[in-house]
Amino acid sequence: MRPATFHVESSCGAARAGTLSLPHGSIPTPAFMPVGTRGTVRGVTPAELREIGTTIVLANTYHLWVRPGHEVVRTLGGLHTFMAWDGPILTDSGGYQVFSMSDRSVVSEKGVRIRSPEDGEWRVLTPETSIEVQEALGVDIAMAFDECLEHPATRDRAARSTERTTRWLHRCQAARAFPERTAMFGIVQGGLYEDLRRAHAQELVEMDLDGYAIGGLSVGESREELVAYASLSASCLPDDKVRYLMGVGQPVDIVDAVLAGVDLFDCVLPSRAGRHGQAYTTQGRVNLKNARFATDPEPLDADCDCLACRTVSRAYLRHLVRCGEILGKRLVSLHNLALYQRLMRDLRAALLAGDPVALAALRTRAELASGRAPE
Repeated sequence: MRPATFHVESSCGAARAGTLSLPHGSIPTPAFMPVGTRGTVRGVTPAELREIGTTIVLANTYHLWVRPGHEVVRTLGGLHTFMAWDGPILTDSGGYQVFSMSDRSVVSEKGVRIRSPEDGEWRVLTPETSIEVQEALGVDIAMAFDECLEHPATRDRAARSTERTTRWLHRCQAARAFPERTAMFGIVQGGLYEDLRRAHAQELVEMDLDGYAIGGLSVGESREELVAYASLSASCLPDDKVRYLMGVGQPVDIVDAVLAGVDLFDCVLPSRAGRHGQAYTTQGRVNLKNARFATDPEPLDADCDCLACRTVSRAYLRHLVRCGEILGKRLVSLHNLALYQRLMRDLRAALLAGDPVALAALRTRAELASGRAPE
């Protein structure tokens, strides 16, 4: 039996609501994964994540490999026990860290030689190592090790990179020791070239993987290109497998991707913005450092019932943010994550009801939350 199965329950156009079943629980989709890079969503406890409706979290292979080490985590009962999270976990393969630290890494056919910013040591991350680490962590979903392409890239560069990603995917498949308990998703690449994306998606579909991710986006391309290539990639993937758009994005980007047929998302934006005093609200983006909030007695968002919105004022949050207090970072991060989770629940409800009017209203709400005027 596969460790990951996906069932579509309802659809509206290309968008769909479904259930992703994993060893540590079932995920109603569409779903958003808070990013817990080092085994923690910064400043937010597992209980708080559950309270706001989180069903799955993302952790990072590279960072946990470097510190504390996958064997340490394995010895202590696996990542679920280590971070006190009993729900599903997906791990990024480390490919994006190679991309983000290109100034301290060297890519070859074998893998990537990379110098850690934590301890200055050089390590070699290969497809085989990536799978070994992810299986040792005991996660529900392991991502295949891929080459994340820079933007812009020539067609020749995109083609060569995509071919390497395919070769690395085959090595990841061969390296799996526990395919019955850890699912593996392949990642569609191809840059901003329609024919390359279509061909790569077809190659991956023929491998009949546990699920499929859309990669190589949100790396500097325009918003229009992001939506267009996410939509193109999703249209090439099978209906009976979950589709995951990696690293995206603003609330309106997520809604547009859901409308294009994507099911699963992750992004650092809500927690990162929260740590800097930036809040997403149903009425627009809020910068709590602004002086106009100094005496504002209102909650951050009157339509939100998160811990921050039901207990303290904007004035108090501004005070905490301006003072650099940890509580301010925690509360605003938690609020932003709660808004993302509520958006996913509302999208799912509208899809289950087959209500295009409600979907359109949610897109308008997401535009406002993202700081954009409705189109």
